[in-house]
Amino acid sequence: MSDRVLVTLDHEVRDADAPLLHADDLAVVRGDGVFETLLVRGGRALKVEPHLTRLVASARALGLPTQDLDDWRLALELAVEEWGSEREGAMRLVLSRGRESGGDATAFVTVGPVSDRIRDARRDGVSVLTLARGYSVDLSASAPWQLLGAKTLSYATNMAALRYAATFGADDVIFVSSEGNVLEGPRSTVVIAREKTLLTPPPEHGILPGTTQQALYEVASGKGFRCEYAALRPADLITAEGVWLISSVTMAARVRKIDGLALPDAPLADEIVELVDLAVETTGAESAEA
Repeated sequence: MSDRVLVTLDHEVRDADAPLLHADDLAVVRGDGVFETLLVRGGRALKVEPHLTRLVASARALGLPTQDLDDWRLALELAVEEWGSEREGAMRLVLSRGRESGGDATAFVTVGPVSDRIRDARRDGVSVLTLARGYSVDLSASAPWQLLGAKTLSYATNMAALRYAATFGADDVIFVSSEGNVLEGPRSTVVIAREKTLLTPPPEHGILPGTTQQALYEVASGKGFRCEYAALRPADLITAEGVWLISSVTMAARVRKIDGLALPDAPLADEIVELVDLAVETTGAESAEA
């Protein structure tokens, strides 16, 4: 059992504290690559297949060389085995174009501890700031080279938004389009509740398709919920019976404050948390195990 784990796609367990990337790796100098994050729990990496499917889609959008999915699966299994079964972990799959000077793509799997920030968000919820993302919901269709539906390594803008929000005492961000439509968080999908209906913005608005949100919809549909994709405005967040930021490692972080306005208690808060937990444990049933 290790505090941090690193496995390369040649199935070699590496020293996680030793250098791995070359200085001219395009992941470093241009953010030219894609990644996925998964939760490791109970000796398993959860929702492996949905994440591998999205990794392939993201790689295809960037024109990255296709990697053998069985190689990823074996690397995942080795990483989980090294991590052990007693603790939760945050797993990351990384694929970059490789060195600027040429050669093969760079691909590896890491596992590390789940941060205190994530545990706090699960337990206490989050306060968010709505911020303009600066583009239209139509941009994804008209400018596919913007890679709006791909999970790329180019996260500088997302991290800058989070730092900006922190200066106002907010924990997280919800991006809004130039038309005023709700989009997504820098690292999460927005889901709201209206009685027994769950709503989230459609991926066609240029947002990353959320694997955990999709898993939640799959499970909730069988528990008496209507699950819909719809254009949302910030006012819809304020009037909803609960707002959550959904992601693979944080799971369900309830939004308790938006732009300084405290939201009322969500009647379905406990049920949504239970549904998300069930969703990540049971959907995408193939999982890497220790």
